[in-house]
Amino acid sequence: MLSDAQIDFYRANGYLAPVDVLGEDEVGRLRADLEAVERTEGGPLQGAFRHKSHLLFPWVSELIRHPRLLDAIEDVLGPDILCWSTNLFTKEARDPGYVSWHQDATYWGLSAPLSVTAWVALSASTPESGCVRVLPASHLEAQLPHQERPDAANLLSRGQEVAVEVDEADAVDLVLRPGQCSLHHLMTVHGSRPNRSADRRIGIAIRYIAASVRQLGGKDYATLVRGSDRERHFEAEPVPRESLDEAALAAHGMVMARHTELLMGGTGDLR
Repeated sequence: MLSDAQIDFYRANGYLAPVDVLGEDEVGRLRADLEAVERTEGGPLQGAFRHKSHLLFPWVSELIRHPRLLDAIEDVLGPDILCWSTNLFTKEARDPGYVSWHQDATYWGLSAPLSVTAWVALSASTPESGCVRVLPASHLEAQLPHQERPDAANLLSRGQEVAVEVDEADAVDLVLRPGQCSLHHLMTVHGSRPNRSADRRIGIAIRYIAASVRQLGGKDYATLVRGSDRERHFEAEPVPRESLDEAALAAHGMVMARHTELLMGGTGDLR
């Protein structure tokens, strides 16, 4: 899927964008599926429904297995791939929500940096709408110290941010059309600004890991999406049959209880 030049760029810079993944019809259906659920639920999805969403919604479960997406991930991670998590990041029009500068590795507890986040755009993701921004080559540096500054507008549950000064002039905006995705390394420093546009900014972050990776915090769950899982470091997750049905909600609740414990360390709930 990716050229040698693209792979070299990713390894040198810790990100790659844009990558064409979904056709116009596909991304249209995904946005329609999401907004149908939101109408049923009375508004944008909140709380735990935004996390591990592939356990709740068949359309997200299908997305994490999309062949073009996995082809790109395989070029970076190798043939044996697990989906460790998914997150819905929605900013409404004129939304003050933002994501502070941070490194994913800080709280994830994974044994090796063999992880790639595919951020899939369901709407245009631009500087005006609050697209993901990265600091190139920041993944080559050591793990940075972080501090927690909870803020109602911060889409990160802890309000975590790097405890060092960031030169905004060094940041790169990852501009995406609907159906495109960006890739970033779990050590890459990244964040995003508020949505100043007249449309929603909708993205699904899919966290892929190599099957050789372990969870240092103990028992954890993941979904095998390509290749084989000979190591079996993670418990297998079920596939939802219908959106938010009883079985899906029960499985999601069980997995999320452990996921929250690992990521939050008993400090609170994921938003």
